Amino acid sequence: MTFQHFWDTYALMLGKAILTHLGYVFVAVSCGTVVAIILGVLLTRLPKMSKFIMPVLSVFQTIPGIVFIGILFIYIGMVPKTVLIALSIYAVFPVLKNTYAGIINVEDKYREAARGCGMSSWQIMFRVELPLAMPTIMTGIRMATVYTVSWAVLAAMIGQGGLGEFIYRGLGTNNNTLIIIGAIPAAIMAVLLGHGIDRLQKAVTPRGMRKED
Repeated sequence: MTFQHFWDTYALMLGKAILTHLGYVFVAVSCGTVVAIILGVLLTRLPKMSKFIMPVLSVFQTIPGIVFIGILFIYIGMVPKTVLIALSIYAVFPVLKNTYAGIINVEDKYREAARGCGMSSWQIMFRVELPLAMPTIMTGIRMATVYTVSWAVLAAMIGQGGLGEFIYRGLGTNNNTLIIIGAIPAAIMAVLLGHGIDRLQKAVTPRGMRKED
C-alpha cells in the first residue's frame, strides 16, 4: 500500500476516530475526576465508612471494562452515553484512591497550624489539605487518563467509533495495517496526554513541594 493510497483511504476516517477517542477520554476523565475528588473528600471525613468503601472499590476496579459496557448496553443501548458512563466509572477509581490517600497523608502539623490561624474545617480542606495532596491527586488523574485511552478502544465493540474501530476491524480481517493504524495513535495519545498532565501537575503543585529538574 502506497502512502497516497493510505492517505486517500484512511486519512478522514483516522482523523474522525482520533477526535472521537479524545472526546471520550476528555469527558470521561473530567466527569470521573469531579466525582472522585468529591467522594475522596467526603470519605476522609467518614473514616469508619471509608474502611469499608475503599476495599469494595478496589474489587470493582478489577472488573473488566467490557463487563461494564455490556451491562450498560443492555439497559441504555448502542449510544455514546453507554461508553461515557462506563469510562467515567473506571476513571473514578484511581483518582478517588489517590485523593483519599493524599489528604489522609497530610501531616497533622499543617492542620494544627491552620487551626491556630482560625481556619474552619472547610477552609483547612481547600487551603491546606487539597493543595498539599495535589501531587498525589494529579498522579491519580494521570493514571486515569492513560487507562481511559486504552479503555476507550472498547467503544468500537458497540459501534461507537474511536481508534478501536481500526483495531477490531484489523483483528477481524487479519489486517495488521489496520491494527497498527489504530494502535499507534492510541499509544501516542496516551504518552502526550500523560506528559501534558505532568506539566499541569508542576503548575498546580505548591512551590515548596516541587521537585527541581
